[in-house]
Amino acid sequence: MLDIPVFNQSGQQVDTLKVDPAKLGGEVRKELLKQALVMYHANQRQGTVQTKARGEVAGSTRKLFKQKGTGNARTGGIRNPIKVGGGHAKQKRPKDWRQAMPKKARRLATKSAILSKIQAGDLKLLTEVKLDAVKTKTVATMFKSLGIDRSVLLAIPEKHDTLQKSARNIDRTTLTTVEQLNVWDLLRNRTLLMTKADFEKVLA
Repeated sequence: MLDIPVFNQSGQQVDTLKVDPAKLGGEVRKELLKQALVMYHANQRQGTVQTKARGEVAGSTRKLFKQKGTGNARTGGIRNPIKVGGGHAKQKRPKDWRQAMPKKARRLATKSAILSKIQAGDLKLLTEVKLDAVKTKTVATMFKSLGIDRSVLLAIPEKHDTLQKSARNIDRTTLTTVEQLNVWDLLRNRTLLMTKADFEKVLA
């Protein structure tokens, strides 16, 4: 069993949550994490680049000068790739870089990433997150009291305007919902911060 401390917003430990590693896959599957990370990275590529081939640029097909007898190197038309303004010899075409993983594999990879956070001590659980008004200083103070001084992924149950507006100006802070937790966000940020209730939903 793994013991995870539970804090309040002031950074004081108020409880301990015992977690069975089997609910998170039992072990950190590094190969699966690598596969998921490559997939999410590849899916961010647009692949919309395109250049013109020699048959697509404007220009005559007339041969510039005769093949032999001029002393010049032989050449073709003005659209030849070696001419200024000619088409590309190896033109680029739009390409779909997207990759796919089975749903069960993605979920298991996400659980492996969460388990790695627990083992490294980079998972912070809160009893609740309560803000009365939009104030960046309140969230920054909470991070400082929890010992968060590097990048943090704040997972909330649903969109929360007050919390989002309060945290969006803090450097290296990423907000997401519990349902949208994925390997890309988890591994890009050092600390995962969420409430105890939300974490129990992930384990269910």
